[in-house]
Amino acid sequence: MYASSASPLTPFDYIAAGYWQDFLADRPIAGGIAYESELRDCILDESLASLQRVDTLLSHIRREMVKTGRWHEETLLLDERYRNFMVFLAFYAGRVLAQQWQSTPHWYGQFELHKRYPELALTTDDFYQHMAVVYCQSADANSVTSLFFALEPIGMRLFGHIDRPFEAVQGGQVASGLYQAVSARLPHAHDNHLASSITPAINISTPNTSASVEHIKTVDSQKPLEKDRLSHTPHDVPESQNLSQQENQTKPVLSKSETVQPHTTSENTVLEQPLPSSVPSPQELPTPAIFTQLLVELDNIEAVQTAGNSEYQQAHKVLEQLEQHIAKQSKPRAQIKFSESHLAAKQQALLKLQEAAHAGNSAAMLHLAMYELLGEGLAVDKRAATESGAEWVKQAASKNDSRAQRLLSKMYYQGIGVRKI
Repeated sequence: MYASSASPLTPFDYIAAGYWQDFLADRPIAGGIAYESELRDCILDESLASLQRVDTLLSHIRREMVKTGRWHEETLLLDERYRNFMVFLAFYAGRVLAQQWQSTPHWYGQFELHKRYPELALTTDDFYQHMAVVYCQSADANSVTSLFFALEPIGMRLFGHIDRPFEAVQGGQVASGLYQAVSARLPHAHDNHLASSITPAINISTPNTSASVEHIKTVDSQKPLEKDRLSHTPHDVPESQNLSQQENQTKPVLSKSETVQPHTTSENTVLEQPLPSSVPSPQELPTPAIFTQLLVELDNIEAVQTAGNSEYQQAHKVLEQLEQHIAKQSKPRAQIKFSESHLAAKQQALLKLQEAAHAGNSAAMLHLAMYELLGEGLAVDKRAATESGAEWVKQAASKNDSRAQRLLSKMYYQGIGVRKI
């Protein structure tokens, strides 16, 4: 991306960077999002054409949800995997738009938006308004003209209809897809009459991206299915029709050589019956899952360190033995007893971590942050420990450590140690 002039990174910038690094490294995005394999099939090459492919996928997801009786916006928004799917797409659209302006996107949560743009009438706890991107540098830093609420067109394409209108925070109508929304904000968009391409809110159309047949997987959030080869028509059936009409008329047009496989009962009840898990429930885990995952990443994902390696490795050996013992227990960490010698060894290891962290070792920062946030670190006061842990994570994230960026993302969304935005 292009350099920005002295604009400090925001918490959401770290989250966006973490999501994108997950995508590029072919890791589960944000720990796993809905429709991830289908999304990767869209070829996200940061082009405007890729937004058309994303819009096509969103339309297909909508049709599949209608057909299988799972088209329930409120229910889907309760699922973290669906929310993260939409957030990733918003981050991606902001990235593409900023690139067109040869700028670096900066994301702001609703708390920061209230401070920077007091004239905006934001609705508290509205998912589609909880973040926005500044995609270009304007003369007036507080101007809303370069602000883009990227979740709005995503929600519109998935759930918009005559009884569910989407109203744009900045006034006017919400675009019916990411391609139209981004096109309307391109440099010289008005001169090129691109802004007029935004259609009325009740008319949701799928862009005819190509005369050729595109390959999109049949969408199922729980298990991948065979790829359906879709032949896209220029316009979808109007969404203002009732649900029964949608079920009959919004089916994807398949090539003659293919047939539609009927959905099984297990596929239709995917939201009511989550996948069985082979791991214990959170109540049974001695260590919160967010930190268990961090320890796994610290062991398996390397980040280049220029200082503090020796101190970190010494501390890691001691703490790893303690964590292995803790992992075998079936009770909370606070109830696990250690001998005085073990506690003394742990204290020395934490001091080594602190030394390495101060030297700039991001792995040590994250390891120490975990213990501070668990209330097992060097800080005596609980509040001070929480603040210290959060600051260590932010500092590690500022060093472009993808592990820290993912952890910071989870902390914000789970309200652990940081303000929930």
